[in-house]
Amino acid sequence: MADAEVGVVIYMNLAPVVLFAYRRVRHLADVVEGLQGNPDAVNTTLIVYCDAAASASHLTEVQEVREFTRGITGFAALRIIERERNYGLSRSITEGVAEVCEEFGRAIVLEDDIVPSDYFLSYVNAALEKYADDDRVLCIGCYTFDVGIPLPESFFLRVPDCWGWAVWRRSWKFYDPDGLKLLTELRRRDLHDTFDFDGAYPYCRMLEDQALGYNDSWAVRWYAKALLEGKLVLYPGRSVTANIGFDATGTHAARGAGRPTSMLTDRPIEVADIGVEENVLARAVWETEMRRMRPPLARRVLYDIRSRIARLLRRHHLPNLT
Repeated sequence: MADAEVGVVIYMNLAPVVLFAYRRVRHLADVVEGLQGNPDAVNTTLIVYCDAAASASHLTEVQEVREFTRGITGFAALRIIERERNYGLSRSITEGVAEVCEEFGRAIVLEDDIVPSDYFLSYVNAALEKYADDDRVLCIGCYTFDVGIPLPESFFLRVPDCWGWAVWRRSWKFYDPDGLKLLTELRRRDLHDTFDFDGAYPYCRMLEDQALGYNDSWAVRWYAKALLEGKLVLYPGRSVTANIGFDATGTHAARGAGRPTSMLTDRPIEVADIGVEENVLARAVWETEMRRMRPPLARRVLYDIRSRIARLLRRHHLPNLT
């Protein structure tokens, strides 16, 4: 039986928003309320992917999410895809984004713990339109660290965002699910230090853990591919999204690391002409925040021991990137 769909009328003028939900109805309600506060919401199609329960203990919460989703108003059109089996976060996002990009040519992506500001849709749609045909630009980011240092109104980095983002069909085709292949290529091209933001955050270890089956992060693979392809990501100088998922309720809720710092912008973001190159100041800000957010030493040592044991047990010949 095919996955259930509710509401299939589509509004074509603006990019559709794709929202991925599972079992956190209160978080989801905050995200929807944030979207509804955008003036462009009434002209936007909202597509919600509701994953199925991974266990019997989640059934009630999953049903609550589905009931809430069916009552959403305030958008030009609502499409709901209710999965009949559990996909998990990575598969839900990668397949859902691919489906929407194939149909519409572009997609604006939110998870059920990423709350958008009132200026989210205006910024993302303007950016999608401005760089639609610029192959140097991979995607649009929305979350910007706030460390008290003024940043340009918009700027480019070489790392994609996963806390609210947007992408075109032309660039999502680059996504590569093969973590081992990406890891090997990073080593061959001596990009592991760059990938780790000069040691600020253990992205190589995260990618290695993905290749070993310890996590299923789509985002670390998307970042690896972006770096290997030499692509750039546009960011706003002030954040247009906020992450409310650091309460241990999510699939990948962070524990034992610093929380990101940011405040939602209280005014629109102007998407003006800028040089299509990485911003040195913004990269330094990202590096500073990543050092603060990285896992504590004991956890990093545990990861290292675990992956070394896994190499022996599985006879994996993963490239040594550390």
